[in-house]
Amino acid sequence: MTASLFLIGFAQGWVVLGAAVAIAFVLFGMDIIDEDARGALTFRPLIVPGVILIWPLVLWRWWELAHGGDNWHLRHKPPRQAHAVVAAVMAVVVILTLGSAYAFRQTWPADVPAVRLAPAGEVTQ
Repeated sequence: MTASLFLIGFAQGWVVLGAAVAIAFVLFGMDIIDEDARGALTFRPLIVPGVILIWPLVLWRWWELAHGGDNWHLRHKPPRQAHAVVAAVMAVVVILTLGSAYAFRQTWPADVPAVRLAPAGEVTQ
């Protein structure tokens, strides 16, 4: 079996499982996850493509909320703790990117004369 056939089979399996999870989630799980979605029948088909793509995460959240394992006050604590580190790393990356762009920029060849550009529609000789 080649790698491409494996990847195609994996993608097909992912979509089939995702479609099964999406149908079950839209019919039964939506009310558990979000109480405000009750009666929102036009909204439910709109989320089906997203649920097909991220079905493992949807199953995990559905399981957590159905069994009372969700600590809503701790839900965003780890990402908030990482914000300072990410901001510092991004600042360093931006400075290094700009510095390397200036250090490795291309210079104009000295033996080529400058050419004045003409306005649109005007022919230069």
